[in-house]
Amino acid sequence: MLTPTAQSRVTDLRVPDDLTKGIDAHLHSLLGKFRRRRALPQGMMAEAEQIDSLSSQYSDLTDQALRDRLGEFSRHFRRFHDPGQETLHAALAAIREAAHRTLGLRAFPVQLVGALALHRGYLAEMATGEGKTLVAGISAVLAGWSGLPCHIVTVNDYLAERDAKLNRPLYEWAGLNVGVVTSNLVQTQRAEAYSADITCTTSKELLADFLRDRLRLGQWQNSSRRHIRMMLQRGGGQLPHGIVMRGLHTAIIDEADSILIDEAVTPLIISQQRENDSLREACEIAHRLAAELVVDVDYRINRRYKEIELDDGLADKLAEARQQLPGMWRGRDRCLELIRQALVGREFFLPEKQYVIQDGKIVIVDEFTGRMMPQRTWRQGLHQAIEAKEGLDVSDPSETLSRLSFQRFFRFFHKLSGMTGTAAEAAGELWHMYTLPVIAIPTNRPCLRKLYPDGIFLREDDKWQAIEAEIVDLNRQGRPVLVGTRSVRNSERLAAQLETRGLQFELLNAVRHEQEARIIEDAGRVDRVTIATNMAGRGTDIKLGPGVTEKGGLHVIATERHESGRIDRQLFGRAARQGDPGSSRAFVSMEDELIMRFTPATVRRTVASTLKREMPAHERLSGRAIRMAQAKAQRLAYKQRQGVLRMDTWMEDSLSFTGNAEVDV
Repeated sequence: MLTPTAQSRVTDLRVPDDLTKGIDAHLHSLLGKFRRRRALPQGMMAEAEQIDSLSSQYSDLTDQALRDRLGEFSRHFRRFHDPGQETLHAALAAIREAAHRTLGLRAFPVQLVGALALHRGYLAEMATGEGKTLVAGISAVLAGWSGLPCHIVTVNDYLAERDAKLNRPLYEWAGLNVGVVTSNLVQTQRAEAYSADITCTTSKELLADFLRDRLRLGQWQNSSRRHIRMMLQRGGGQLPHGIVMRGLHTAIIDEADSILIDEAVTPLIISQQRENDSLREACEIAHRLAAELVVDVDYRINRRYKEIELDDGLADKLAEARQQLPGMWRGRDRCLELIRQALVGREFFLPEKQYVIQDGKIVIVDEFTGRMMPQRTWRQGLHQAIEAKEGLDVSDPSETLSRLSFQRFFRFFHKLSGMTGTAAEAAGELWHMYTLPVIAIPTNRPCLRKLYPDGIFLREDDKWQAIEAEIVDLNRQGRPVLVGTRSVRNSERLAAQLETRGLQFELLNAVRHEQEARIIEDAGRVDRVTIATNMAGRGTDIKLGPGVTEKGGLHVIATERHESGRIDRQLFGRAARQGDPGSSRAFVSMEDELIMRFTPATVRRTVASTLKREMPAHERLSGRAIRMAQAKAQRLAYKQRQGVLRMDTWMEDSLSFTGNAEVDV
């Protein structure tokens, strides 16, 4: 990548190693287990105690003297990227004191352990509420002093802006500046933000800007060609205009399991719309034809893999009807593909779940974050099929200009590290895909969270009635309640139930997100009821209001289990932070999507039988069924992520000779 300013330092891409296979994969796995051995946190804790003992050397300094000392460390780190353990400890002690004076926060020893882990390229598993924002800030100072690009990557714009704002005073004291890249910035603003010592952004914005820069560079994206050109041209070569990034070197990833695992199921694609009147007309006709088909007669639904299987005789049945289609779409295979996409859009993509309608357009809702993605579209005619289903104006399809998987992209970084509260379950995949070892860091204070047994119900309606009853009961006690839902539709459903009961509440979802910061800030107050999609499941810090601790703290309700137990744990982690009291409970019905998709019919019938008879074993059987369903869902998602990475590898091996910006990495 190239620099937007002459003063910025350029870094070339790191060529990632191929994924290990066969016997090498087993040896690589053993190495990963060694890298995340239990002794590591204890060793780093001893280092943290040494750093703590050095703090007295800096606490007595004046502000100016401390600034001068930080400047000395900055120059030393820029000259020596590996300054040695003694200098590192002294620098961390100075940064700790600077954080105390600028932010009012003195890093606990466990937070210093987290900073050491990030600096050395580990993924630190830290419980929710342990101050990961400060940990990232301390580590970012060390990375920023090197003069090389440092990116703090998080899951959404709100958190990127919040983290930059919170740590900005510390960065400025350390002689560093910070930029923020969000979805609403124009090109010049992005270039300015990336030219900063530290840049806070989201994974999607970072990868999108990387791909756009590659397209602008064209043939000069190859570093060898670029250097030769600049040597041959007197006074240095002129680089293409519009380049916003200055390279990839250090990435500190917040909520790393979400970004590196959950959101990596699909690649990011840069595309542009191309006019195609025939496809728009074909999608509208295909929708009308699909509406006349009968399930289990003309087609079958595979809910586990979210696929539509068409009947073998459907092509002959539609032989006459497909003559309505324009031009090339009358062919047998193209017609069936249009019908399949129309059925997929009808059966698997529902309003206020996978998407919302705003200003006459389909806006995708991210399943993992609950946030709207107005600039994204589905591929291969699916977006147009859903527009036709909803009776909207069918848009022009998109033409792919460049694409890259998140797995491949983050392996380009010279130095990769991250933080999350839930990494243990994915430690093997994180090591295999990214060579990123996971270490668990102990909590500063014992966790006081009470985890109540799941509420198990036969029917979904019974489940929602039980959730309503628990909210009303806790509200009478004065305890704040946070309710997590998987979709906008379910959040609106519960809101309507509580409204009927006359209960006051706040609603946070992809449709009503304008006051997100205020809603999250007030969610811990007495009598407060907050209904939220996964928007409130990660990165949010809910502080308890006056008198809440005595009442038992925040209670978190999950209205259903997610495909990954990590997402459940993230939601429960909103309660009982930093030694505060709190509790959580999940509610599950045998009609939930997770159970219906991934639990065999025989198991569902057995659990249903125990529930009907109120047998004592129903909780044990239900819990096992949920764990089995989540395990199957994770295996399927892992295969999907592997498929995405294999596609990237195939494109490089097969098409790199063309010099296409999409594959020449």
